Amino acid sequence: MHAGASGGGLERHVAGVVVTGGPFFDTRRDQIIAVAAHQKLPAIYHFREYAVAGGLTSYGVSLCEAYRNIGDYAARIVNGANPADLPVMQSVKFELVINLKTAKTLGFEFPPTFSARADEVIE
Repeated sequence: MHAGASGGGLERHVAGVVVTGGPFFDTRRDQIIAVAAHQKLPAIYHFREYAVAGGLTSYGVSLCEAYRNIGDYAARIVNGANPADLPVMQSVKFELVINLKTAKTLGFEFPPTFSARADEVIE
């Protein structure tokens, strides 16, 4: 950030955006992706659904795995397990998703080694 030329105001330059998880952001996914695209900002999101919807890239837990774990817990409880006896489960599968179409639109290029590590590359 540096002092602007007129009036001593501050001018801020943003090089990229990291969008974290939470209902506020998740319910505004399309708007956030659109603003990042309009501003030509590279952005990384927390769920693959953002990259699928047009975001540049995402890295985070697999929602499918998380929902599967929730279903497993619910089935155990319905079948008589005491919730206090069930182990704490934590997501262990993280997904890296790259949207090459968005990258091209932004004029952004991923190094080949980074793309090779992706779980999914959207073309």
